[in-house]
Amino acid sequence: MTTVERPSAGAVELRPVNGDLFRALLRRQATSVTVVTAVARGTEPACLGGIGAPIRAGFTATSFTSVSLDPPLVSFCLGTASSSWPVVARAEHVAVHLLAAGQREAATVFATSGIDRFAAYPHWTSGPFGVPLLGGVLARLLCRVVHRVPAGDHSLVIAEPLALGDGGDGAPLVHHRGGYTTAGAPT
Repeated sequence: MTTVERPSAGAVELRPVNGDLFRALLRRQATSVTVVTAVARGTEPACLGGIGAPIRAGFTATSFTSVSLDPPLVSFCLGTASSSWPVVARAEHVAVHLLAAGQREAATVFATSGIDRFAAYPHWTSGPFGVPLLGGVLARLLCRVVHRVPAGDHSLVIAEPLALGDGGDGAPLVHHRGGYTTAGAPT
């Protein structure tokens, strides 16, 4: 245990942070659910599509946030052991999709390992730069990757929005306590 003195309220007891405790704490934070998609040129052998064939990746992220208004910058984190990381590590452009309340299927598919996520979720098209774009979302940002910053077992990806696609009003899909829910009307 660590004790920290507070001038006005006395001592407060704090526990050392380990991975399990940290994960349990983060589950208490409600976050919007996004799907990030990317495409990069591959280096597969000819039997798998030839050198330079595009490789798509997509994953569910709850770490999306704004970074700066001037210039506009956003960020998300991705584990470097993730199956999507090799594509995101080489991608020049990504799309960030803010999911609507009715898009639990998209969130689940893009969070599932070991499947072809784009075959399992056919509601997408190829957009500018070949980046996959999901349909039915609250909003979509097409971005240019400007920085990748190593951060422990993850990498922080910082991107500059180039174009915005607005899907309209609606409730967002929210992740809280390990599950999906929706946010009510603003108060």
